[in-house]
Amino acid sequence: MPEPRHTLAVIVGSTREGRFAPVIANWFTRHAETHAHIDVDVIDLDTVRPYELRGGTEAYESFAKRVDRADAFVVITPEYNHSFPAPLKHAIDLLRPQWQAKPVGFVSYGGISGGLRAVEQLRLVFAELHATTVRETVSFPLAGNLFDERGELHDPAPAATAADALLKQLTWWAVALREARLARPYGA
Repeated sequence: MPEPRHTLAVIVGSTREGRFAPVIANWFTRHAETHAHIDVDVIDLDTVRPYELRGGTEAYESFAKRVDRADAFVVITPEYNHSFPAPLKHAIDLLRPQWQAKPVGFVSYGGISGGLRAVEQLRLVFAELHATTVRETVSFPLAGNLFDERGELHDPAPAATAADALLKQLTWWAVALREARLARPYGA
């Protein structure tokens, strides 16, 4: 039985100059696109510029619609000082109902922890927004050492296995929660 189609918004959470996020995002997006039932929408906060968004503007409405259209999310986050980037928090805080009753997964990178401390904190933020975070993650400790100059993993198998587990969980939740929202609107 084929998997039901759904839209996955991949949110690239770093906006720092010289950021490593595009390498991670490009790898994950290419991998997610191998799953024929997933339509990927990459929302790069470096392009969205969340601090410049104001309610009622075209840019704000565009961002809100893209988040609202998504059935599931993968947040790609680095770990900065044991946490996640401020622009990512600001982008999340700009919206509320668009996140509700939807699943969120994480792909993280950083030092020895691979960004997992940032993920722990993001789980709390998304719980407050009534989003469901999934257990499986993809984590890249010391990420700069894992990729070559073309942005390819030296050893892709472990990350691909983790990404497939993440996408499998997200698909289940995306479809189940979409059907639930259609049957009965979510009321937080």
